[in-house]
Amino acid sequence: MILGGSRYALPVIDAAKKSGIYTITADYLPDNIAHKYSDEYVNVSIIDLEATLAAARERNVHGIMSFACDPGVVTAAYVAEQLGLPNVGPYESVCILQNKGKFRQFLTENRFTVPMARSYKDPEQAIQDQHLFHWPVIVKPTDSAGSKGVTRVDNPAELKKSIEYALSYSHCDEFIMEDFITQHGFSSDSDSFSVDGELKFVSFNCQRFDANAVNPYTPAAYSWPSSMTEAHQQELKSEIQRLIKLLGMKTAVYNIETREGTDGKAYIMELSPRGGGNRLAECLRYATGVDIITNMVRYSVGMELDPVNQVPYDGCWAEIILHSDKPGVFKELWISDKLKDNVVERDLWIEEGAVVGGFEAANEAIGTLILKLESQEKINEILSHQNQYVKVLLKETDSEG
Repeated sequence: MILGGSRYALPVIDAAKKSGIYTITADYLPDNIAHKYSDEYVNVSIIDLEATLAAARERNVHGIMSFACDPGVVTAAYVAEQLGLPNVGPYESVCILQNKGKFRQFLTENRFTVPMARSYKDPEQAIQDQHLFHWPVIVKPTDSAGSKGVTRVDNPAELKKSIEYALSYSHCDEFIMEDFITQHGFSSDSDSFSVDGELKFVSFNCQRFDANAVNPYTPAAYSWPSSMTEAHQQELKSEIQRLIKLLGMKTAVYNIETREGTDGKAYIMELSPRGGGNRLAECLRYATGVDIITNMVRYSVGMELDPVNQVPYDGCWAEIILHSDKPGVFKELWISDKLKDNVVERDLWIEEGAVVGGFEAANEAIGTLILKLESQEKINEILSHQNQYVKVLLKETDSEG
């Protein structure tokens, strides 16, 4: 059973079918694209633990997973534990990893490098505590992904508005406030994989943002390899390994956000036992040949895994998250001729005439572009001047083409 029916479930369904596994997709949105490709669909809220457990028990599933679907991660762990199915780790550990407040507390208690952070349900308490933080701060829901509800707050006068925005995206009516860690170079948001609690594959990348988007904290592009120092990469690998051991994690794919601060420290910002959105695992398969999607599918139903080894990147890679900086009506995607020989995959999800948003969150992406380039310098040139190479043209305002 695959929780969630977005397009990010499609490679999971494909991997399952290639392994001879019957697929059941589950969520409360019957028109979601993945349901058209699975063998069966069940209409259930995937944040409802007991309802999802009942659906899985009724269908006698042999495995359950929530790959790039954050709302289903805790539910998948709960159902797997209740039914004795292969699990990424203990249910309680998954709950810690999936709640930003609990996660920060766990990191602090176990002496990891961590920014000052507190979670709240009462906005007034957070406002009273503002003197505890080193401004600016980040305010975000404790239980959402895809940069939904996230804002940087430079002025305490804006704090109440940012809290209300964060709570509008929270299922549990809780938000976290933490020191903003000014990054050195690029932060990293990439996928890794453990087998029986041992990290077998770890990746770091450069996570890039679009300052012109409605939400400038929504990732707009990625590139591999990372800009992080080798010393900090090794430190983070060690700390990630220590973290998953402390939590008793097993075989799992992790989406991990890390950062080098200008304070000279390396931080684990988030670690979620699921594949990342934005097709990160697919990009890594292109760049390394390591197929963590198929291995996660096979593990979830108790099948033998293919060998997973740490391998170097086959060159320099980039992924552009196609999006519009402002709302409008989509006309076409323009790609410069200078880039055409570097395009490995062009995946556009909409057609002319579709209404697009202003990229307030990751769910407003309209496709992806995967590139292989000859050097890190070339990647930086393209992604730093992206509008010279790739443009989403709108009918309302654009006349090019």
